[in-house]
Amino acid sequence: PSLVDPSNPRMKPEDIQRIRAVFHLDKPLHIQYVYWMKDLMTAELKSFKDNQPVLEKIWDRFLNSLPLFIVATLFTWSLAFPVGIRSALTRGSLFDKTGTFLSYALISIPGFFLAYICIIFMVKTFDVPVIGMRTFGLEEAGLLFRSMDRIWHLTIPALMSAVTGAAILSRYVRSQMLEVINQDYMRTARAKGLP
Repeated sequence: PSLVDPSNPRMKPEDIQRIRAVFHLDKPLHIQYVYWMKDLMTAELKSFKDNQPVLEKIWDRFLNSLPLFIVATLFTWSLAFPVGIRSALTRGSLFDKTGTFLSYALISIPGFFLAYICIIFMVKTFDVPVIGMRTFGLEEAGLLFRSMDRIWHLTIPALMSAVTGAAILSRYVRSQMLEVINQDYMRTARAKGLP
């Protein structure tokens, strides 16, 4: 973006005019909006930086984000529901107090700081690469090895995404379970001998 920035001293005035004309920036604001809406509706939006279609760039990033989202969601659910349910069933126990403390601590710690600590820990302890979606130099490896490498590179970001979500969701699950457990029909069922 700095190369197409009009304040860049290397940009010539004719280049600036050409860019303004291509992206309709020389037109009034309401006309610019009409052009933008037309490009948006016909999926013809172009990147200001390299004049490439924006939809392709979004799709490339989406293909990395979707597996990360799915794995993080599975981690969140598989951590939050058991912890929340057990905390509600054993209200006031050591597990409940520890779970509550850890939940509030994980909610309070900034995500970038926790991720930074995790990256340092993984690199120092296991001496593994943590950059990118795959390990460099494994392009010629077998499908199974590449798949396991991809899963490994998804695990740490997914866990970091899931930690705060699991902490928050476990608190919701606990409070909703406690509300249901203390309902009149639950007390009546327990009084009749149901477990």
